[in-house]
Amino acid sequence: MSARPLHREGVSPAHPAGEDTRTTTTSALPVHPVRGRLNAAFFRLVDGYVHHLLGDRKAALLAGLPSTVVEIGPGTGTNLRYYRPGTRLVAVEPNPHMHPALRTAAARHGIDLEIRAVGAEATGLPAASVDAVVSTLVLCTVPDPAAAVAEVRRILRPGGRFVVIEHVAAPDATALGRAQRVLRPAWRWAFEGCDLRRDTGGLLRAAGFAELGLERHRLGSLFWPVDDQVTGVAIA
Repeated sequence: MSARPLHREGVSPAHPAGEDTRTTTTSALPVHPVRGRLNAAFFRLVDGYVHHLLGDRKAALLAGLPSTVVEIGPGTGTNLRYYRPGTRLVAVEPNPHMHPALRTAAARHGIDLEIRAVGAEATGLPAASVDAVVSTLVLCTVPDPAAAVAEVRRILRPGGRFVVIEHVAAPDATALGRAQRVLRPAWRWAFEGCDLRRDTGGLLRAAGFAELGLERHRLGSLFWPVDDQVTGVAIA
């Protein structure tokens, strides 16, 4: 990972859709050399299954987004199928092992891609510069989720949208809640910091958005520990 930033500002020169010649690195975040690769391979493998589980929700939430979108933690590009062709995507993805698949997905779906290899807590984008930020199953892995949400609010223009689909902590007394507590350390190690017990709904409610609409739902997947989820939109 190069420490030399190739592009620092939020506005980039035009490139053909899917062609990414812009990769920004403004901080050297540690990525495990083995788990980083394994996670990239895992998310490529389960891409179709995730689409089966969440495709309808994602299509409804992401279809009407503006022409420029910031996505934090896009991984291997599972959401790119839901963006309109020609969308300019600023991808905040610190794991370099995700980048090849992300570029391939951008080319396949006609997305104008810029990768920023930085953490969600400090994107380097100008304040009040974007109309839409997307986060799907990502805030669980961010070391400081409150700082990441504050950064989202900082870069959103007034009235801008923060679209989220995130798994959350199940109620303490439930079987799922108990399982999450037992599995939490191993799960966190295997999935690069993914915390099964995050209260992301509470975090968003405390963040000071002008409007917040969240729906709590059960996913009903093979990945039972992440079955409790919240979906919705926060308005800056």
